[in-house]
Amino acid sequence: MQMIDVPTDGAPAPRPARTGVHPPPAGWRPDSWRGLPISQQPDWADPAGLGRVLGEISQLPPLVLPGEIEDLRAELARVADGRAFFLQAGDCAERFGSCIENGVRGKLRLILQLAILLSYGSGLPVVKVGRIAGQFGKPRSSPTEIVDGVELPVYRGDIVNDTAPTRAARTPDVERLRSAYHHASATLNVLRALLQEGFADLEQVHAWNQEFVRRNPAARQHEDVAADIAWALRFMAACGAERTDRSTPQDHLYTSHEALLPGWEEALTRPDEETGAWYGTSAHMLWVGDRTRRRDGAHIEYLSGIANPIGVKIGPDVTPAELRLLCERLDPGHTPGRLVLISRLGADRVLDLLPPLVHEIRATGRPVVWACDPMHANTFRSRSGYKTRRLSDITREVAGFFAVHRAAGTFPGGIHLELSGDDVTECLGGVEEVLDVDLGHRYETACDPRLNAGQSIELAFAVARLLRRHCAA
Repeated sequence: MQMIDVPTDGAPAPRPARTGVHPPPAGWRPDSWRGLPISQQPDWADPAGLGRVLGEISQLPPLVLPGEIEDLRAELARVADGRAFFLQAGDCAERFGSCIENGVRGKLRLILQLAILLSYGSGLPVVKVGRIAGQFGKPRSSPTEIVDGVELPVYRGDIVNDTAPTRAARTPDVERLRSAYHHASATLNVLRALLQEGFADLEQVHAWNQEFVRRNPAARQHEDVAADIAWALRFMAACGAERTDRSTPQDHLYTSHEALLPGWEEALTRPDEETGAWYGTSAHMLWVGDRTRRRDGAHIEYLSGIANPIGVKIGPDVTPAELRLLCERLDPGHTPGRLVLISRLGADRVLDLLPPLVHEIRATGRPVVWACDPMHANTFRSRSGYKTRRLSDITREVAGFFAVHRAAGTFPGGIHLELSGDDVTECLGGVEEVLDVDLGHRYETACDPRLNAGQSIELAFAVARLLRRHCAA
C-alpha cells in the first residue's frame, strides 16, 4: 500500500498518465489458466460452494488499485537500475488472528527499522514490500502428514484450513476465502492509519534501533552505525531538511503474497479502463514459488497476463536456460520493474549456482531486480526436532549473493525475509542467542521458522555494511 500525497488544499495529487504497462499476451484471459497443469491446490470439499464464494469476491472492491501497482513498478525500475534497494519482508504464513492493530503494528515497525538501516548502508531509498495483507496460503512438500499416528490433510494456510490437528479443522473450507478478503482489507486499513498518523517518522524509527543497540551489550559492534545515522538526522534537522508534512519515501509500504490459488487471484483481477491492462488487485506484487513455476502451468499462465510486478523464486534446480525462458514468458517486452528474481540457493551453494544465472539474464539485457531469499534453502531439522535456520547461514548466503553480483558487475537489488516483530525463538543464533534448547520456548510459526525482531535488526546491520562496500566500490 502506498500512501497518496495530499496537497495543502486537501485535494488528492493528480497521478501522471501510466506508461510502460505490461499488456496481456494474445488469447490471455483471467481464467485462461483453467485446464492447465496445476499443483499445490487444496482438495475443496464443496466445489459448488467454491464457485459461489469466488463469484461473490469478484463483486467486491479491489484491495489495491492499478495506480498504486504502477507506482511500485516504477520504484522497482529504479531498483533494477541500481538507484534504490528492495526490501520484502513479513510472516511466513499470516494468521487471521494476527490481522489486528498490535500484530500489524509490530510487523510494520520492524520493516521500517530494517529499511532505515539499509538506506543508511546504500545511500539509496528503500522500496518496502510487506509479506502482509494476503500471505495466507502456503505450498507444502506433502498433501498429508501424520499427527499422533493419524494421517491428516496438511495445513495449507488460513485461507484454506486451520492448524488444529483434527480432520474437521484440516478439511479445506471455501468460507475461508471470504474471510481472507476481509482480513486482508482490515490489515490494509490498519497500515494506512498507522502511516497516516506518522508511525514512520524517521527519528522515531531510528530511536527503536538505538534501543536495540543499548539493550544488548553484544550489539555494541553496531554502535558506530547507529551513531552515524543519529548525526545524519541531526544534520538534516539543522539544515531545515525535515519535511514538515512528514511525507517521505519512508511512509510508503506495498503488499505482496505468493499467487498460490489462481481462483482467488482471478476473482480479484480487474481491467484498467485507462490502459486496457489487467491487474491482480489482491496485492501490489505477486510471486510464483519454486514449486509452482512450471512454464506451461496454470500459475505462470495467470501471472503472464497481469500487469503487476512479478516475483520468481529461484531454487537450486533452475538452469540458466530455464530461467531465461521463464523471463521471456513473463516479460516479453523487457519492461523495467516487471520482474523480481528471488534466488533461494543456500549458503553453501550460492557462490556456485548464482553466477551462471546472473550471467544468462545479464546477456539478455533484461532490466530485472535481483533479490536474495536467504531463508528457505537454509532450513533444517534441529536435534530437538524443530524445523529451524541459523542466522549465521542466512548472513552467509546474503554475503555470497553480494559477492556474486560484485564479481559480475550487476546490482544486488534486495533481500526477501521471513520475520516476526515478536520475540519468537524459531531461528538459531543472534546477539540474544537462541540455542537449540530454546526453540520450544516461543516457537509460534504456523509453517516455517522466522527471524525474531533482534535477529532481523542484526541482519540488517550486516547487510547495511555490505551495501556500503558495494555502493562505494
